[in-house]
Amino acid sequence: MRGLSIALLVCLVLVMLPVSVGAVDMQIPAKSALLMDIATGTVLYEQNAHEKLAPASVTKVMTMLLIMEAIDAGKIGWNDTVIASEAAAAKGGSQIYLKVGESMSVTDMVKSIAVSSANDCACAMAEHIAGSETGFVELMNKRAAELGMNDTHFVNCTGLDDDPAAKEHLTSAYDIAVMSRELMKNHPDIQKFTTIWMDTVRNGSFGLSNTNKLVRFYPGATGLKTGFTSAAGYCLSATAQRNGMGLVAVVMGCETSQQRFGACKQLLDYGFANYALVSPETEALSVPVKLGTVDAVAAVPQEAVQLLVDKAQVNQVRIHTELEEFVNAPVSKGQRLGTLSVLVGEQTISQMPLVAAEAVPRLTWSDLFLMVLRKLAMAKG
Repeated sequence: MRGLSIALLVCLVLVMLPVSVGAVDMQIPAKSALLMDIATGTVLYEQNAHEKLAPASVTKVMTMLLIMEAIDAGKIGWNDTVIASEAAAAKGGSQIYLKVGESMSVTDMVKSIAVSSANDCACAMAEHIAGSETGFVELMNKRAAELGMNDTHFVNCTGLDDDPAAKEHLTSAYDIAVMSRELMKNHPDIQKFTTIWMDTVRNGSFGLSNTNKLVRFYPGATGLKTGFTSAAGYCLSATAQRNGMGLVAVVMGCETSQQRFGACKQLLDYGFANYALVSPETEALSVPVKLGTVDAVAAVPQEAVQLLVDKAQVNQVRIHTELEEFVNAPVSKGQRLGTLSVLVGEQTISQMPLVAAEAVPRLTWSDLFLMVLRKLAMAKG
């Protein structure tokens, strides 16, 4: 047993009773609700979380996710020019009133979607990426399937429900949390827009005001998306981060806008009050190498450990390591050298391999011959 050289990130793991979904009754005033840890995807609270409901503009979480994935993949760029079509300009609901043929950068389009929930910009971006909104919706449903969003079926990129087909536009609080987590965890640049309270487009001539009031009034808020139609009621996917821990709270079908903000605040408060990020300090680990070009090889965790711990157990988290006494060269990078265990008290809650940080070649006959010559020379000296 030895200490570990790198600072092992142990980020939040559920180990106590609050982990039992439904154990806490917060009486959220919504048709469905869910609280999820962004780092691990662990559900901390749920209420009818898989009920299929209309999401209204919370739909645009998936729209923004596909936009960010297209940008990160190099398919489109922030400075690309997007031209508004007749279909985009005709979108109702929340909008920035694009005119047919009007051009705008991807940056301003995304800003308008994230801050003001602009349906016209969502449609314009869908067409820019997929050629048509229909083609983009196919991408939305494909991505939803890849993420395991089994309660979801999209029919448009906006969440508008003003046509008969929109009755089939459904998702769940759980699925909204899944796509929100994917967006916030893997595309942090979106927070440049989702955290904006007020801004402008069109060279300052058109003002934007964030529909998510938590951005201004909830400490640590990072986004994400509101939604409302008469059929869907008031919906919200709200994200926040404190002390390195990110949470997403989702409510659907609230009766008032005030209710949805209060409900998400209640969920987020619960999560931040009960869970915490811990990062145990460790010493260096290495394993002796026989007949290698170096005498020892560093042993590191195969991957970062992410664990959710109840605040009452933060000081009980510790690490135990077991290593091979030695290893024979050659050693491959990633070769298993031992096991790292994370314990809370005496309970082991996670284990993972410790592996070689780098490859170590075996000494050749020439290397061995030269080594012997050097030792003889040193002895004579």
